[in-house]
Parts: sequence; C-alpha cells; structure tokens
Amino acid sequence: MSTKLRLIILSFLQFFIWGSWLITIGAYWFQTKQWSGAQFGAIFSTMGIASIFMPSLMGIVADKWFNAEKLYGLLHILGGAVLCTVPLVTDPGTMFWVMQLAMIFYMPTLALSIAVSYSVLKREGLDVVKDYPPIRVWGTIGFIAAMWTVSGLDFEKSANQFYVAAAAAFALGVYSFTLPACPPPSKGTASRSLVDAFGLKSFALLRDPKMLTFFLFALLLGAALQLTNAYGDTFLHDFDKVPAYQNTFAVKHPAVIMSISQISETLFILAIPFFLRRFGIKQVMLFSMIAWVLRFGLLAYGTPDFPGITLIILSCIVYGMAFDFFNISGSLFVETQTASSIRASAQGLFMMMTNGFGAVLGSSVSGIVIEKYFTAPDGVTKDWQSIWLTFAAYALVIAVLFVILFKHKHNPQDVEETAHEPLLSVEQA
Repeated sequence: MSTKLRLIILSFLQFFIWGSWLITIGAYWFQTKQWSGAQFGAIFSTMGIASIFMPSLMGIVADKWFNAEKLYGLLHILGGAVLCTVPLVTDPGTMFWVMQLAMIFYMPTLALSIAVSYSVLKREGLDVVKDYPPIRVWGTIGFIAAMWTVSGLDFEKSANQFYVAAAAAFALGVYSFTLPACPPPSKGTASRSLVDAFGLKSFALLRDPKMLTFFLFALLLGAALQLTNAYGDTFLHDFDKVPAYQNTFAVKHPAVIMSISQISETLFILAIPFFLRRFGIKQVMLFSMIAWVLRFGLLAYGTPDFPGITLIILSCIVYGMAFDFFNISGSLFVETQTASSIRASAQGLFMMMTNGFGAVLGSSVSGIVIEKYFTAPDGVTKDWQSIWLTFAAYALVIAVLFVILFKHKHNPQDVEETAHEPLLSVEQA
C-alpha cells in the first residue's frame, strides 16, 4: 500500500468519527432529549476546553517522548470507549462530563493527524503544500460519508449515531499502529532550560508579532466555526414546527443538506496550493473571513422550500472556502513557519487557539446570547434570522480588523522553498 493511500485512510476515518455526531448532536439534544439551549452551548464548549490543553500537551509528548502514530492510535481507542457510553446518559449534566472526556481523547488527534501526515510526507521527500491537500480532502469525504450514513440509517435524532462514531474510532485506533513510525524528533536532545525540558518551545512562537497576531485571529475564526457546527442542523430541524415546511426534503434530512458544505470543502481543499502560492496566507485568510460573512448572511434569509433553499445551498457552498482557507491553510502556514523538532506541539498550539479558546468563546457566548436575546418566552422558539445576521456581523468585524492588524508580505518563492524547510525557527521567534 502506498504512503499516500495509507494517509488517505487515516484522514478519512479521522473525520468520519467527527461527522457521525458533530452536526447531528443538536437534533439529538433538542428534538429527542429536549434539553435547553444554554446547556447545549456548554456541551459544545467541551471541544474547546479539551483543545485548550490537550493538543499542546499531546504534541509535547509526541515531540519529546512517544511515537506520534502510537499515541494517536491509543487516544482513538480510548475515545471510542467513551463514545459507547454516551447513549446511556440521561441528564445534561452527566452528558457534559462524558462528552468532555470524549473530547479530551479526540481533540488532540486532529493536530496529531496533521503532524503524522507531515512527518511521513517530508520523510518521503514530498511537498506538503502540494501533496497534503489531496490527502486531507479524503477527511472531508469521510465527514460526508458519516453524515450520510447517520442520516440514511435515520440516526439523526438517535443515540445510535455515537455507536457509529465509536466503531470508526476503534478501527482507526487499531489501524494507527500499522502506520510508518514517527519517533519523537526531540528525544534524547540536551535540554538547556526548563522550557526545553518540558517541550514548551513552540510557545516561543508567540514572541513573534506576526505569529501572535495570526494565532489571535485563529482564535476568533475558531469561534465562528463552532457557531455553524452547533446550530446549522437544528436550524433546519426547527422548520418542522411550520406546517408548510414539514414535508420538505431539507427538514426531513437536514444532515444531507448540510453535507453540501463538506462537498464544497473537497473542491476548495484542492485549490489551496494555487491560492497560497498566488495570493499568500493573508489574502487566503481574508477570503475565508468574507466567506464566513456570506455563510451566515445567506442562512439568515434561507428557507427549506424553493427559492429559499437556494440560499441555504449557496451558504453551504461558500462554507468550503470559509473552513478550508482558514483551517487547512492555517496548518500549512504554521508548518512552514516552524522547525520540525516542534512540529506536533506547534500544530497543537494552532489547534489550541482554534478548537480550544476559539471553540469555548464561540459555543459559550453564543449559547448565552441566543438564550437571552433570540429565544422566545416559551424557551423553545428562536429568531434564526437575527441569530445568523448577528454572526455575520461578527465575521465582518473580524475581517476588517484582520486587514488592519495582520502584517505579512507575500512572496511566492517562500512557499516553494518552505515546502521542505521552515521560514522561522524557534530561536528566531
């Protein structure tokens, strides 16, 4: 089996696990369990809380002491075991702690999957900017396949979606132990300071003004990502309360409609190498922010029937640019700016900002704001148009600030040269 095929399988299963429940947990929460919106925001914050410390911590372990692919596999096996217990939960308080444990095991695997892939590709003498996106696109295909599987089995409102995720987690966990060895690059090196000894050198990147600004905007965009993940599916399910929309395809199978977002991702992922070389990271991330404005703005005026459904579909299409031009391009930017000795921990730092602090900000604040300002006195009915327009305004403000504050001059030659060697070492940071 070729190296690229092995990494494709890794990417596919990595996101199949997440796609099995991430978009549909809202339907399970609101439609089946009928728990509150504020509590739901707390559940989504578990990803952020875990991402604040686990990706960086596991990145340090992989950089200093433990083979990345073995650590990756162990985390997935433990995460699968926890997911099997989710259907047994009967109250939102317990659900929070169970999901928190599941996310403690899952969230660091996002950064580790990138670190493993980059390590293997570079060892094979391949170009990560050119060769990684076609591999990563299979992660999006895996996410789509999971959503369609859950929807096709009629598990969108069922606890069975967590069993589907657990099965994939076990499969990936076992498979990970067959991957090429990714030994810790810093193992056995002399530690000249306490920072070196504990593998915290990646945090020195924050001393560089450009990198600090980049990571702060990664945090703010990470908040936007959690908004669409948390509320997109349940937004369509809520139309079920309107007789005119009850029998529309979008209301019966919202996960299939929302999966258009992931289909769009597959196209934009493949376009990343061209856009990075042609426009550079600043312009690419600005495109992402503008796409977020459109994503939320189009949802504000969409409905499940024609012609309103076209706006929802357009929103799903621009999501591909919004997500990929931020997440995938961001991870590639971090890779080209850091030394290989801190690859896993640097990716963990990026994940901490996006899925950590960003997720906590997005899920916690949005849950409170929606509950207080956009929910009717009955505690159930939500003003979705105002919700989406508020999110669009948030993305617009971020875009304007980014143009003003992020200082980065694009040089196409840099992208070519840093496909194999970083632009910025930790000592320079």
